[in-house]
Amino acid sequence: MLTCRAVWKKLAPIARASSTVCRQNVRRAGLNNARTPLCVPVAHMSTGPVGGGGDNLKYALLVGAAFVGGITYAVITIRGDQERHMERMAEISSRKQKSATKQPATQLHAEPHALPEPKPVVPPSPEDSSPPAEVTAPGAETASPGESAEPPDADSKPASRTLPSHAPYLLIGGGTASFAAARSIRARDPGAKVLIVTDEADLPYMRPPLSKELWFSDDPSVTETLRFKQWNGKERSIYFQPPSFYIDPEDLNSAENGGVAVLTSRKVVHMDVRGNTVKLDDNTEISYDKCLIATGGVPRNLQVIERAGEEVMKRTTLFRKIEDFKSLDKVSRNMKSITIIGGGFLGSEVACALGRRSSESELEVIQMFPEKGNMGKVLPEYLSNWTTENVKKEGVKVITEALVKTVSYKDDKLEIKLKDGRLVKTDHIVAAVGLEPNVDLAKSAGLEVDSDFGGYRVNAELQARSNIWVAGDAACFYDIRLGRRRVEHHDHAVVSGRLAGENMTGASKPYWHQSMFWSDLGPDVGYEAIGIVDSSLPTVGVFAKATAKDTPKAATEESGTGIRSESETEDTASSAVASTTPAPPVEHKDKYGKGVIFYLRDKVVVGIILWNVFNRMPIARKIIKDGEEHADLNEVAKLFNIHEE
Repeated sequence: MLTCRAVWKKLAPIARASSTVCRQNVRRAGLNNARTPLCVPVAHMSTGPVGGGGDNLKYALLVGAAFVGGITYAVITIRGDQERHMERMAEISSRKQKSATKQPATQLHAEPHALPEPKPVVPPSPEDSSPPAEVTAPGAETASPGESAEPPDADSKPASRTLPSHAPYLLIGGGTASFAAARSIRARDPGAKVLIVTDEADLPYMRPPLSKELWFSDDPSVTETLRFKQWNGKERSIYFQPPSFYIDPEDLNSAENGGVAVLTSRKVVHMDVRGNTVKLDDNTEISYDKCLIATGGVPRNLQVIERAGEEVMKRTTLFRKIEDFKSLDKVSRNMKSITIIGGGFLGSEVACALGRRSSESELEVIQMFPEKGNMGKVLPEYLSNWTTENVKKEGVKVITEALVKTVSYKDDKLEIKLKDGRLVKTDHIVAAVGLEPNVDLAKSAGLEVDSDFGGYRVNAELQARSNIWVAGDAACFYDIRLGRRRVEHHDHAVVSGRLAGENMTGASKPYWHQSMFWSDLGPDVGYEAIGIVDSSLPTVGVFAKATAKDTPKAATEESGTGIRSESETEDTASSAVASTTPAPPVEHKDKYGKGVIFYLRDKVVVGIILWNVFNRMPIARKIIKDGEEHADLNEVAKLFNIHEE
């Protein structure tokens, strides 16, 4: 660039002078012959009237000579620059060799935190991509080509990883939504290069077994293997794929056929949507073409616990990750009493899981919540109360209508004082009071957060900006059937992640799929739900007598999968035929054995719970999608064949 600028400075005066002379000559020719126009075409400049042609030829030759001279000068200058560049490279190489021979050998074994004296480092030229010898990390030897370096001392700082500076597809978050998106991207773009950045130390895994099947494993090393038996008896890992499925982040750019890389234990702390870059917590910057935000959520805690002090916080678990499962498993084997605060899905599942374990030990399991019964915000009151009785049968002491006033630590015990004066003493607390969507990047990225539901506000295509999508718990999306929503369930993460991945590759599909969710209170009681299920809505329940096959265990034995949403998300409802079997009389003890609960809004079904009724979700999905009024929901319930023996 500098050479070209120098050549132009020398040629420009000559070109301007020649141009001026030519213009003056044309003007003279026009004055000498009145019939010749002042604006003579360029093609006629050298063939003007008699008396002007000779001068034009002279000036043309002068311009040509100047042009040839300029080209010759440029060639000579470029050759000179190349020679000087080669001399500079030779000087740098000799300087490196001298520095390596002069460096004392003892520096290779310096103390882990002792840095060598700073030395001036000559920056390499663009042709020299190898790092200078002076920046070798202290305490580690450099392995020769073909040899593996000796492992560093335990206290030494690990060598920094060479991370890709650019990722065509960048997925922020390492949960179910990110994995589903990565799989979808690769399916539509087989050569795609996908980078997942997660602040967890684990590869993508499914969360439902953390509060369900893992607790019922007979393997004493389950916290290490993270393998579990599903209700159908088949064994599988909590991880979606083994490590061999992924490629190293360092190899992403050079991967010929692309792949999926996972950068663990790294958090994205800043997002520049104009520059299409993100900054990690170690100040590494990565640019992207398209980005997915799937940061999930953070478990909420009670303010009375947060204000109670360090001793209380140390004895409180916010259940969300693998580490939380491992920690709580250890606590349950060493403590005498555990109290779960929260009566929703997670709280009830953990309470039942620990209750089953308490039958084999002296562990006391207490569950408390402000509602009148388990899952009181979801189930109608009569069914919530019935569920509570079944949770008690699992060995759980349930305290309803419990509002926590204070929590303190006294005499090696946690004391939970309720607003009505009741006092509960326990060794450990599990706070299961909901999830707060993780929207930490909203401020730096300038993305909108929904004031009603929380989460990043996106359109029906799950887009927040032209090249930014959001999926999973953190997405507040527009449901084209039910309006704006935010959903915190596994199946939604699968479906929304997959759709976001498709749209990142140009599909432009709206989110119309009604994701389902499920909860199992042990292997004998479970339900699947879809749409808006809120106990404040009018409901109509149709129940029948349960049989031995109407349990989560029997359902998974029939379907062959333990994570039921994986088998449901691809299904579509076939033409359902209502059962002609008349409804048998239901005994009191079995009146809620199995059934269908319809949730209504403006006389239209907007939500459905299948209570101990399994593998019928496509039918429920179609009913909500149709959005029709039904005169007799008892007839609609027959579509699910709940009266069959």
